[in-house]
Amino acid sequence: MEEITVTAILKAKPGSEHELRGELIKVVGPTRTEHGCLEYVLNESLEDDGLFIFYERWENRDAVQAHLDSDHYKEYRAATEKLVEKREIFRVQPVTA
Repeated sequence: MEEITVTAILKAKPGSEHELRGELIKVVGPTRTEHGCLEYVLNESLEDDGLFIFYERWENRDAVQAHLDSDHYKEYRAATEKLVEKREIFRVQPVTA
């Protein structure tokens, strides 16, 4: 199986920017130690307050699924459910020429 790249874009509800940022930071450390995690970077927009972007690289689809099934991911989703106005997830693979 080929490497998977995930880009997750989250926009905080107005007034929830700081709280969402804190919850997102909590998930970074545990995720980076997961088997199959090649890269897991949390970014925040310089122009749009409350816009956060995860850039993730995983060994394969199984590693992504294990991440989604992990306790710390489930806790993160529950903690951020009421803080997020919009969430977009893109799973992509390199195009081989």
